[in-house]
Amino acid sequence: MTGVYMKNWSQDLPGFDCPWREDYRDAKRVAVDLGIPFELFDFETEYRQRVVNYMLDGYKQGLTPNPDIMCNQEIKFRLFLEVALSKGAEMIATGHYARVIHTKEGAELHMAADANKDQTYFLYRVTEDALRHSLMPIGDFPDKQSVRAEAARLGLATAQKKDSQGICFVGKVGIKEFLLHELGPQQPGTVLDQHGVAIGEHEGAIFYTIGQRQGLGIGGGLPYYVTGKDMAKNEVYVTTDIQDTALWRNALRLQQVHWINAAPTEQKKYQIRTRHRAELVGCTVEMAENGATIRLNEQVRAITPGQSAVLYEGTRVVGGGIVV
Repeated sequence: MTGVYMKNWSQDLPGFDCPWREDYRDAKRVAVDLGIPFELFDFETEYRQRVVNYMLDGYKQGLTPNPDIMCNQEIKFRLFLEVALSKGAEMIATGHYARVIHTKEGAELHMAADANKDQTYFLYRVTEDALRHSLMPIGDFPDKQSVRAEAARLGLATAQKKDSQGICFVGKVGIKEFLLHELGPQQPGTVLDQHGVAIGEHEGAIFYTIGQRQGLGIGGGLPYYVTGKDMAKNEVYVTTDIQDTALWRNALRLQQVHWINAAPTEQKKYQIRTRHRAELVGCTVEMAENGATIRLNEQVRAITPGQSAVLYEGTRVVGGGIVV
């Protein structure tokens, strides 16, 4: 057994220090506590190319991409796995709240026992071959307190370490601050209400996402919700009507679909999650050559282009795709 720390990001941002040094020291201390060898894998260049640039390109197109999902697909369960196997490893073990069930035919990804901490939404693009070589030990723990209790029992220094927050690779910095740092100030534009009336000015359309209520800078009266944006016109559209049809959808189209074990069966009953922590909604799937259409059993609010929708059959993750 060997402990590994992946160095994916080390850049400090104005007002925020990247926590990688502290995280590296903590990982090394855990390896010492367990009496196992420890290595550092430096993937910073690849991470910038495969994850950060992917995220920035998406925002520039007016989408809301998810870097955590791309990190799992490209770094943790591709690059890291490849390097680990090349060094003689048979399996990798990660701290994801999810369960890998190994079968005679291959491997399946299932929800964690702790539904509140479940991270399978971020793992749906992992391949079955990668899962064959993967373990996710804490996925069977009933809650985070049980994980901490086991870490304390083993005498690990990180037993009471606080959970990480913010962007996966930056820490506590928010997405708006990160985009400003990477892309610079954006061109202001017009905010239009549901009647087409200009009611204010935005700071840059890339900063706004469907369903957003906070940070619009529009005071007085009823709260506004973002219903869409036009990147070419540099306009952001909002509504005060929570029942506005622009906010709700009973179907969605997916592209860049990925199925872990096999493609879903048309008209079979599944459930889908349209964002992390969103409620599961019953649905059926209609396959297409370039993606899939999901028919929802009930209307869902704020389905956002660029985000992922993940399909489940019971606790098993079938796969998913990027919302168009």
